[in-house]
Amino acid sequence: MASVERPERRIRAGVVGAGHMGQYHILVYAELWNVDLVGIVDVDAEKARRLAAQYETQAFTDHRALIGKVDVASVAVPTDQHIAVARDLLEAGVHVLVEKPMTPTLEEAKELFRVARKSGAILHVGHVERFNGAVQELKKIVERPILIESRRLGPFVPQVQDDTVVMDLMIHDIDIVLGLVNGEPRQLTAMGRSIHSAGLDVASVQILFDTATIATITASRATEQKIRTLAITQPDAYILLDYTDQDIQIHRRASQEYTLNRESIRYRQASFVEHLFVHKENPLKLEILHLISAVRQARAGEPVELPEEEDIRSLAVALEIERMIREGRRETAWPEDPPWSKRSA
Repeated sequence: MASVERPERRIRAGVVGAGHMGQYHILVYAELWNVDLVGIVDVDAEKARRLAAQYETQAFTDHRALIGKVDVASVAVPTDQHIAVARDLLEAGVHVLVEKPMTPTLEEAKELFRVARKSGAILHVGHVERFNGAVQELKKIVERPILIESRRLGPFVPQVQDDTVVMDLMIHDIDIVLGLVNGEPRQLTAMGRSIHSAGLDVASVQILFDTATIATITASRATEQKIRTLAITQPDAYILLDYTDQDIQIHRRASQEYTLNRESIRYRQASFVEHLFVHKENPLKLEILHLISAVRQARAGEPVELPEEEDIRSLAVALEIERMIREGRRETAWPEDPPWSKRSA
C-alpha cells in the first residue's frame, strides 16, 4: 500500500506593533496561503481591534498573549522595546523577526542571540534590503570594488523620529556595503546634523576597508526627492543600482581611440551599457518567506545558520557612527579585534 504524504502543518504567525512597519508585516502574513495570522498586538487596544477585524484575526495588547498560539512573530515596536519583547518570545520558543535596528546597544543584541541559541528559536533581523532582487543580483557581479557610493535620501517622516537617520535609513546601506566588500572596516570618517528632529537627520560617512576599498554613504531625511541608489566602481565596470526600481545598469569600456592632427590630439572613449534583468518581488515578502522556510527546516531537524556576525557587525558600525557624530569625532580607527568578532562576544 502506497504511503500517503501528510500535508505540511501551517505556520501560525503574529505581529507585535501595529504601526507603520508592523502593518506591512500584517499584510504579508495575511496574504501567504500557508500561514495563519492568528494575532495582532498593540498597546493601542482600539487600533489592534480595528486591524484584527480587518484581517479576521485576534487582537491583543500584551505580546505574551501570543505565547503558545504562534510559531513565529514579527516584532515592530519602538527600538528600545525590542529586547524585552523579543526576549520573552524567544525564551518561549517562538521564532522572531525583529525589525532593524535590532536593539539600541551591542550588548542587548548579543544577549538576544544568546537567548535564541539557548532556546533553539530562530532570531532573524529585518534587513529587508538584503532581499531586494537587485541586491541579490548585485552580489553575483561585484568582485573587487574600488569605490562604493551609496545615497538614501528622502523627506522627513515624523513617525520615525525616535531613531536617528543612521538607524532609520543608513543602517540599510551599511549592511549592504559590509556584505559586498570582502574585508573589514579599518577607518571611519563621519559627519551629521539635526534639522527636523532632536536626533540626526542628515549624515555622511566614509569607510576605508583593509582591502583599500573606499565606501561613501549618505543618508538624509531632509531631502524632498526620494533617492535610493548604490554606485560601484570596480576595475572592469561601473555598476549603478536603483533600489526603488530594482534596476541594475553595468557600464563597461568598449574601446579607446586617439586621433592626431597638426593642431591637437583628440581622445574618444566608447562604452556600452548592460541592463541586468532583475526578478521584481516585494522584498519584505521574500524576507518573511525566508524566515518561514528556516522555521520549517528547524521543524524537520535540519540545522539553520543565522548571519549573527553580519547582524552584529552592521549594528556595531552604525552605533559607532552615531557615537562619533554625537561626540564630534570626525575620524576613528577600528581595532584588529572588532566588536562583532566571536572573540568579542
